[in-house]
Amino acid sequence: MIQDQPPDALKNNWAKYVRSFLKSDSSSMFTDQEIDNHSALPATEMTTGVALMLDAVQFYMISLSRMIKADKYSFYHRSIPCTSSDAWMSGPPLLEKMKSTQIKGLTGTLLFDGDGRRTNVTFDVLSITYNGLEKIGQWKYDAGGTSLFGIRPNVSKRLTIFERLQQPDIPTSNKSLKNTTLIEHPYVFKDTNEEDSDYQGYCIDLLNLLAKDLKFSYKMVEVGDTNYGDELEDGTWDGMIGEVMKGHADMAVAPLTINYVREKVVRFTKPYMSLGVSILFRKPLQGTSNLFRFLNPLSLLIWVFIIVSYLLVAFIMFCIARFSPREWHSPHSCQPKSPTVVNNFSILNSLWFGFGALMQQGTEVSPRSISTRLLAGVWWFFTLIIISSYTANLAAFLTVTRMVSDISSADDLATQTKIKYGMMREGSTKNFFQNSKIKTYKEMWNYMVQNEENFVTNNQDGMERVLAGDYAYLMESTTLEYMVSQNCNLTQVGGLLDTIGYGIATMESSLRDELSVSILKLQEGLLDELKLKWWNHAAVQCPSEDTSNTQSLSVANLGGAFVFLTIGASVAIITAVAEFLAHSLMNAKLKK
Repeated sequence: MIQDQPPDALKNNWAKYVRSFLKSDSSSMFTDQEIDNHSALPATEMTTGVALMLDAVQFYMISLSRMIKADKYSFYHRSIPCTSSDAWMSGPPLLEKMKSTQIKGLTGTLLFDGDGRRTNVTFDVLSITYNGLEKIGQWKYDAGGTSLFGIRPNVSKRLTIFERLQQPDIPTSNKSLKNTTLIEHPYVFKDTNEEDSDYQGYCIDLLNLLAKDLKFSYKMVEVGDTNYGDELEDGTWDGMIGEVMKGHADMAVAPLTINYVREKVVRFTKPYMSLGVSILFRKPLQGTSNLFRFLNPLSLLIWVFIIVSYLLVAFIMFCIARFSPREWHSPHSCQPKSPTVVNNFSILNSLWFGFGALMQQGTEVSPRSISTRLLAGVWWFFTLIIISSYTANLAAFLTVTRMVSDISSADDLATQTKIKYGMMREGSTKNFFQNSKIKTYKEMWNYMVQNEENFVTNNQDGMERVLAGDYAYLMESTTLEYMVSQNCNLTQVGGLLDTIGYGIATMESSLRDELSVSILKLQEGLLDELKLKWWNHAAVQCPSEDTSNTQSLSVANLGGAFVFLTIGASVAIITAVAEFLAHSLMNAKLKK
């Protein structure tokens, strides 16, 4: 592979350099001193294409300027119509001037031979290795038209790696392949009750089907660092990706996510499972039943305000009834002009009138004056609003189990600080949030990296933190579905944040192609059967959570009403006995 040699003189005064191309007068072009010491070159890096474009514009302007200085009448020719096929008369002289012009630009010395080809050009020759592209030599084209190719002394090792990558792959038939993997339920695991148990799980069944179809055998090797595979600071890779790259394993069959970074260093098959990133969270707690749940539709403060309002209205009714002349009347309707008058709104009758209105029941006491009727009308309207609101809310509280949920999406997580959230310390989920351009996901990533405690070592640790409370775990949806099926206290919050796939990693093109074809065959029903088998394997039967149907009311919900009735009836009986005894004592005193 040959690549243009990058410019090494990208230094100061970028704005000055760009402005020189925007001005029309020749005085704005670079001076020879500026070109020699590179004082007009930009400080930021640029691509080779941009550098060549800037050199081309600079070279054209300098050639044109020198041509005008040599003969200021060079362009004194008639203009050329756009519809004409005539050639520009100043073109050939300008081309000859450009062939004789030599300047120093971003990409080195610009000098062209008689055929218009650039001379004194140098290119770096690169080789593809496991660590990426490495320079192995240079190719030059000098002014005499001679090509020179130089190889670095220590290039033999790199060429060997290059040749290794280009070796024809051997068919998988009758081969023994080494597979690297890691323990992750339900993909790959061992029976903990048996010491020498074989591997089992979704990926093992998939591997067996592939081996049967392609007629190869395999050997399982667990990756030592228990990582999926991430690029380290020195450019090497750890985990299963690193094992495949180093040749320690022929392939990696595990819940390994296909992404752009990994695809650059290994070859992935077609995805055998589609999934995405989602949120694992503890199920919201249900509202607990209690005897006095019928009081829940209104808050404690509202109940206090109702009682205070009731007592205050009864007292006001008693007062204004005393002041109103029309409330004083004869105790006998047949004697309207009786000298004895009474007032129906005693303090007890006022309390009884207010209580009857609050319970939506009438009383034998009725207001007569405008003032007392006005107060009664306002109180009736108030009780209508309170009773209607209570009745409407009571049905929901008694028949529907209310779920208290703090979050319902990734946006809810990003806009709160009460619930912590995190992910696995290494893996594709981390790469997704780290490289995401979406504002919400960028905010979530910035929050998580502020505290190392937000990250966990593996999915099991993440699940345990979720069950402990006040923690949401970001993970791949298929593993999340399996955890939810095994624990009734877990649930998935929101939908998928992205769409990804699991694939098999290898270094050999032919092996990748054969595995991909076999996976496509298995997608015709067998892969779905495998998922149903392992995701429903030992699944816990959770109680129904259908809150759309009306639930039967139990004593736990309405028991308080019976307690209230019992207490009220008992107080009434005690009061009746007390009244009877008091009345008997009064009669005994009168007889004496």
